[in-house]
Order: sequence, then C-alpha cells, then structure tokens
Amino acid sequence: METHATDDTSDHGSGGRPAARRRVPGWVGLALRAAATVGLMSYALRGLDWSAFWQLLANADWRWWAAGLALIATTQVVAGIRWAALARPLGFDFSRLTFVWRFFEGAFFSLCLPSSIGGDVIKAYRLGDETQRRLLAGCSILADRLTGLAALGVLAGTALIATNGRLGWSATAAVAAGLLAAAVAVFRLGVGSIDRILDWIPAPHPAREFVARLLPYQQRPALMSQALGWSFIVQIGGALAVGLIARSLGVHQPATVWFAVVPLVALATVLPISINGVGVRENALALLLAPHGVSAEPAVAVGLLWLFTSVITGLIGGVLFLLDRHAAARP
Repeated sequence: METHATDDTSDHGSGGRPAARRRVPGWVGLALRAAATVGLMSYALRGLDWSAFWQLLANADWRWWAAGLALIATTQVVAGIRWAALARPLGFDFSRLTFVWRFFEGAFFSLCLPSSIGGDVIKAYRLGDETQRRLLAGCSILADRLTGLAALGVLAGTALIATNGRLGWSATAAVAAGLLAAAVAVFRLGVGSIDRILDWIPAPHPAREFVARLLPYQQRPALMSQALGWSFIVQIGGALAVGLIARSLGVHQPATVWFAVVPLVALATVLPISINGVGVRENALALLLAPHGVSAEPAVAVGLLWLFTSVITGLIGGVLFLLDRHAAARP
C-alpha cells in the first residue's frame, strides 16, 4: 500500500503543539453588518421624493403613533407572561413581573448587540444563577421563540391565503384553524419525543439529567398550546400597532393587510443581515405594500417610525436594567 508523508508543521507549531487556529475577529462581522445596513438603507431611500417624505412626517398625527407605541409595549408585557408560562415548569419559580422585566431587558440588549440572539443570551444569563440553569433558561427562551414564529406563520399564512383567494370570514377562519391545528400537532410531536431522546442518552452522560429536566413539557402538552395562544395575542397586537403607526402618516389599510405584511417583515428582520433589521424593514415594507397602492415614501416612513418605537421600547428595558443590576433573577 502506498503511503504519503504528512507535513506536521502545517498542523503543529514548534515542539509538536497544535498550531493556534486563526479566528475571524468579531469586529469583521460587525463591520460587514454595518456596511449591509448602510447599503440597504441607501437602497430604500434612493429615488424618494424628499419633499413628500418630509411633508408626511411634518403632518403626522402623533397621537396614532403614541397609540401604536403603547400597544407594542403591551405586547412586550404579554410576551413576558408567555415566557413565564414556559419557564416556570422548568423550575424558575419567579413572579410574572420578573419575566416581563427580563424580557424588556432583552429588548434593550438586542438594540445594543449585533443581533436579537444577543438579547436572548442576556435574558438567559439574568434568569439563571449558574451554567446549567442558564442553559435551561435558554431552552425556555427557544421554546418561547418557536411558539412566536409559529404564530407568525399561521397569521401571515392565513392573511395571504385569504387575501389572494378573496375568502370570506368563514373560509378564512377555516384556513386559520387548519394552520393552527398543524402547528399544534408539530409541537405535540416535538415535546412528545423528549422521553425517546432521553432513552438514547447513556445513563452516566451529564446530558441525560439536563434533558430529563425538559420532561414537564411532555407531561404538560397543553403548555405549548397556551403559549401559542399568548403568541397570537402578541403577533396580532404587533400587526395592529404597525397599522396604527401607518395611520399616523395617513396610510389606511385593512387589518388583513397588516396581518399579512407585518409578520413577513418581522421574519425578514430576524435574519442576521443588518443591525437591528435597519434597511431590511424599510425595503420589505416598500416591496410588500406596493401591491396595495402604498408608494415608497409612506412605506419607508412607516418603517422608520416602527424602528423608532422599537428603540423606545428597548430603552425602557435599559432603564429597568439600570434599576436592577443584580446578575441573578430575583423571585
């Protein structure tokens, strides 16, 4: 058999030690996202009629915008309650206020960090008091995220099918019920497999004890259905809030339009493309609202005011963080 000599110097440094692997500096990723943000915003702002754009903002009815801000803040509170419903069965016996507080803190750090995942990491760190507990808190946050995404999908899917098919209320309700049943079935199947996963892990393995702590999700399958219910309140409230923001600029569209458009835009902003979804939000709104007769100027203005409300909501979390700088959550 022919053998080939290997060059140890390519994998090892002097003295036979493994050579240090080069890592891409964190600032490179941040710089790329900053460049993408500038590029996307430049693309969204290109060709705008600036006189019409500034006129929109000058004539805005800020009472509608304030109503949208209040509704978005309310949905954050509801989202914190949803998280509490998913975290308490895992042993996090804190008040609902604690979860709402931590949820707002996560919104603040999502503004400061390059992606929304950074806010989730902070939430897990603040809720748990040691590594295993923080990993478990991360599982509750993941479950929270998944129920939110499922509600987004059901809401957007129902609105799109109803709009394109020109369905009546009864047919729309049937579509929503079918999509919701499918989402519930997927969650039931997922949590119903926890004991099977546990059987695959050898008894001495440390991961076995960790997975076993997720069994309450399987033993109480209604938890996911309840979380989906909370998620629908959050997503419907968020869509209506953007509709109120648009109304402040004189953009009037039926609620079904916002139920279809806002979830799709929210999903797009989750992608790790730009900083805090800036540029993605504005371009997506211009694209999705154009078929409904909304020109680029009001669409981009809606996106910027939506971003403004998100910043204010995040700053509320920053204030709460400053009021309570303890590393561990308090019951």
